[in-house]
Formats: sequence, C-alpha cells, structure tokens
Amino acid sequence: MANFSKSNVPQFSVDVYQNEFLPEGGREVSAIVTVTSTGGGTTGGAVLAGHDADGADAAVVIMVDCSGSMEYPPTKMRNAREATAAAIDTLRDGVSFAVVAGTHLAQQVYPGNGRLAVAGPDTRGQAKDALRRLSAGGGTAIGTWLRLADRLLGSAEVSIRHGILLTDGRNEHESPEDLRAALDACAGRFTCDARGVGTDWEVKEVTGIASALLGTADIVADPTGLAADFTTMMENAMGKEVADVALRLWTPVGVEIAFVKQVAPTVEDLTGRRTEAGPRAGDYPTGSWGDESRDYHVCVRVPQAGIGQEMLAARVSLIVPDPAGGAPTTLGQGLVRAVWTDDMAMSTSINPQVAHYTGQAELAQVIQQGLDARKAGDHDGATAKLGRAVQLAAASGNADTAKLLSKVVDVVDAATGTVRLKAKVAEADEMTLETRSTKTVRVKK
Repeated sequence: MANFSKSNVPQFSVDVYQNEFLPEGGREVSAIVTVTSTGGGTTGGAVLAGHDADGADAAVVIMVDCSGSMEYPPTKMRNAREATAAAIDTLRDGVSFAVVAGTHLAQQVYPGNGRLAVAGPDTRGQAKDALRRLSAGGGTAIGTWLRLADRLLGSAEVSIRHGILLTDGRNEHESPEDLRAALDACAGRFTCDARGVGTDWEVKEVTGIASALLGTADIVADPTGLAADFTTMMENAMGKEVADVALRLWTPVGVEIAFVKQVAPTVEDLTGRRTEAGPRAGDYPTGSWGDESRDYHVCVRVPQAGIGQEMLAARVSLIVPDPAGGAPTTLGQGLVRAVWTDDMAMSTSINPQVAHYTGQAELAQVIQQGLDARKAGDHDGATAKLGRAVQLAAASGNADTAKLLSKVVDVVDAATGTVRLKAKVAEADEMTLETRSTKTVRVKK
C-alpha cells in the first residue's frame, strides 16, 4: 500500500490485491487495485492547488428533455420541473450553472446568452422561476444538448465540470453516428450522469452516454421519484473535489496489457480508452473524485520465466494533471508482481478479490446476453444466461441484482442457477435490470 499526501491535496491510497505466484510457463497476472480518496469532497477536507475550497471551482449544466413525449402523462413535465428545482436548491454557493431545454434543438433556459450563472439565493430563485417556461414539444437530438452543455461548461474557469441529463424517449432526431460524434467531442471535457424516466427510452443509449462521459446511469420508472434522484445526483456532484484523475499503468519491456476495468461500484471497461503517457506508460480516465473508493481489475501478460524468477509486472499510479501545464501530481501508487514457483498450491490459488470481481464482471455480461436473447425470442439461451446470472448473484451476495433478476425469472434453485422465464414481465422491471446490470458488490468480509 502506498499513500501520497500533501497539505493541500486530499489523501489517496492505492492497495493491490493479487496472487503473484505463477507456475512455470505461466504468463497471465491479475490484480485488483483499490483506490480510496479521503479528506476532500463531502467531508470538506483540503483540495488540490488551484481548486477553491468554497465550491466555486465547479460548474454544472442540467439538460432536461422537453420533447413532445414529455406531455404524456401531463404530470411528467411537472415532475421534471420539480426535480430540476430540487437540483438547483442543492447547488453550493459559488458554483456556476445553467439549465438547458432539449428537443431536436438545444435551448438555454437559464441564464441565457451562452452564459453561466453563479449559484446564490437570487440566481437560484431566478432559475426556478425560469423553469416555468419549460414546456413539451418537438423531437429528441441528445447530441445537440451535449454540445451546448460542452460550450457552456468550457466557458468556465473551473476544474470540475459536470452535466445532468434527463430523457424520456429515444434519440430519434439525429443518427447514432451524430450522438457518438458528440460523445467523442465531449469525452474528457466534462462528466455526465444520465437518467431515463418512464419506459419509452433506450437503455443502451442512456447507459452509453453515462459510460462515455464517466458518469452514472439509472432508470426512474415513476416520474414522482425524479426530485429525490436529482437531489442525490447533485449532492454527489457537489462532493467532487478532484477532476481528471487517471490510472497510469507502466509496464516493463515484453509485458502486454490484457485489460483494465473498473469493477466497483460498477463494471466499466477502460481498456480502449488508453492515452499514451511516455515510454511503456498509458493513462486510463477515471473522472472526478470526492470521498469514495473504487476497485479496478488490471490483467497483464508477462514473458515466460523460470522457477524462482520474479519481476515487476506493472506499476499502477494515480495521477492528476497540473492546471498550469506542468508535471502531473502522483496521488498514489501500487505494484503488481510476478513470481514463478513450482509450488502447485501457491501457483493455483486465486486471490479472493480477483475471483470475486471476475464473477461480478461475468454477472453483468450474462445479464445483458440473457436479456438480448429474451428479446430475440431465444427462450433456451435466455434461460441459460439468466440462470447463470442468478447463480453468480447468489454466490457473491449481490442481493440487489438477485432481487431484480427475480422479477424476470422464477428462481427454482439459486445455487445451481435453475430458473424459468416469467411469461409476463413488466417493461420497467426488465429495463431496471438491464440499466443496473453493471452494479457490483464488494467482497464479503
């Protein structure tokens, strides 16, 4: 374990869990890297140089779907207004913010003219008054909403830039390529939480937005739950103190990277997001941090070696860029090792953390595969995959996912994964399972 702390930096710790022992000829090394940040964020601790302690170092844009479908039922638009008002009330004084109405166009509702307002008693009141102008009508082109949010957030001299996006429908008024181009343009510039309200939206669109922009995704099936959800989202956003944190992986000559994944609190494959960071080093984005802990699964392939040899397989560092363009700050560091042994018991033992998260990643995958098979009418395939999901959820103690699965299948025997597909499944239950399929639980102590 390694800690790096300065007087004006929240303390980050990096812990590495692995079985470093390999049999002769063994090449694959897996490790779970636990990163914990304390002393910043919601506890009000110190923040990085260049960050204001009063909360003025953040900007937030709330994007509200105002397409025609938001009229049905008529209470949906009212719930969206109330939720946005609740989020505005949760803003800290000094935070820059704006509200955007999204249809097939993107229109600034408050403060207007391409500006951001600064949160305080007067601007909060004005913003909530402006929400009365939100009305439903028009189409849905989410890429345009994100591009406007990017322009607004980019105008602020702040470190933490965050979006909150609400939609109730499918992105029908622009092509998937347009949305992907917008996400590519916005990635790394701000983080964004995405919410789908009701059941007429596309799960993969909403989760894809959150994934690309390193935020959270969820379903709010009943619009009356929006205000509570928006309040929690904004509280979490207000707790972020350090932006643009990256997991830097350095590997010796001859070592190949198999994958890098976030595995808690959700599964997120970061392998394809690597940016080169010098000889044999690459950075994987993790977004913004407050007081929290996350787990990452790093898997590398080392060259073959003889019994008794050992090597450093990878060095994992947590780094944050210098706003002034200087050298990045290293917030924490951990080492992944490889040791070759002829002790069969040592080389075949699987580290409990690695085993647990390998199962959690498989759980997320088989839920998606099972639901896709169910939609395609593949009854046997769906039963097999969702049965395996029930088995994995039960074995790992993932009670929340087990509960969601029980609304889609009748569980005959959880231990063996014996299930029957339910004949009728509420659309909200199926969408909730799909949206939350990547949520994981930590190893049982």
